[in-house]
Amino acid sequence: MQRKTFLTLTSCIAVAIGTFVLVAPEVMIENVKSAVPSESANVMARTVGILLITVGILDFLVRNHEDSPTLRAVLIANLVLQIGIMPIDPMAYASGVYKTLASWLPNSILHLMLAAGFVYYLSLQRHFR
Repeated sequence: MQRKTFLTLTSCIAVAIGTFVLVAPEVMIENVKSAVPSESANVMARTVGILLITVGILDFLVRNHEDSPTLRAVLIANLVLQIGIMPIDPMAYASGVYKTLASWLPNSILHLMLAAGFVYYLSLQRHFR
């Protein structure tokens, strides 16, 4: 897969999930995460939603860029995001906040795959290894 395609895909995933969480946080919390919804959780979910939309837009805007220090910074930031998010859902499950494997396992697999993609494309940057 070309980097442009990867960044387009990551953009679409981030914008789609971010929009869903922004518009219907209670659905995400209760039906997808199998957690107890609350007004505080809805506010935090909406915050995450807009952050995901923003990252998705950034990835979309840089998808055609050539290797550069700026593109490398965007790829690193995306990698840090994926690695940082990865333990959150399993920890929520382990502590009893999430009740089912389906509430965290698909996301964890997605974050692992995306992190691997960002590592791969970082390793291909010609001028900045």
